[in-house]
Amino acid sequence: MQLAPSLHRIGNEIVAAYLVEAPDGVTVIDAGLAGQWTELVAELEAMGRTLDDVRGVVLTHGDGDHIGFAERLRREHAVPVHVHEADAARARGEVSSRPAWGRMRIGATASFLWYALRKNGLRTTPLSEVVTVRDGEVLDLPGSPEIIGLPGHSPGSIAIHVPSVDAVFVGDGLTTRHVLTGVEGPQPAPFTDDPAEALASLRRISGLGAAWVLPGHGAPWHGGVERAVAEVERAAAASGA
Repeated sequence: MQLAPSLHRIGNEIVAAYLVEAPDGVTVIDAGLAGQWTELVAELEAMGRTLDDVRGVVLTHGDGDHIGFAERLRREHAVPVHVHEADAARARGEVSSRPAWGRMRIGATASFLWYALRKNGLRTTPLSEVVTVRDGEVLDLPGSPEIIGLPGHSPGSIAIHVPSVDAVFVGDGLTTRHVLTGVEGPQPAPFTDDPAEALASLRRISGLGAAWVLPGHGAPWHGGVERAVAEVERAAAASGA
């Protein structure tokens, strides 16, 4: 799905990944679930591109529903996969966390689990090799993505700011559709290691001025990053988080 010139999404509101196009190639941001590989190939074809045009993958963090097809790209097409140094071990499958699930609704939770199952979410291959990044880096990849530390959901969670497409990619720094309850709108994401830290981290992106806020779960938000952060803070306050 094309969201705007040079900005594309694959997947859906349950699990999504993104593509940024530039004259020198394509940057993939997050790698969703392993079974979304066919959607990646189809979207590239619709763009007039191929897998050979992918110059790099940047992961917002190292959880399984964000690294899905990354190792396949790395292994079969020599595409480097970038992840914050604090989440490198997580992306390699060496460590994991088990945060509380919190509140849920049966229908929404079942839809999330069923979609993940259909898209090979239980067969995620960890990364064998990663390129580690740090807060403040601007990567030499199409779109010149800037890394902004967004710890809380995981120690190495990041936001990725790409001014050329007026977007900030936030992974699970926030969500616009809670996968366990189905509630829509900007709000804190579930499965978060440190909810208080995650909420505080959002202040780091609130001044970017980007129109697009693109989460790993939920609809793309085109109401501006400042408004999105304010909505998350209101939702957190209303829930007592």
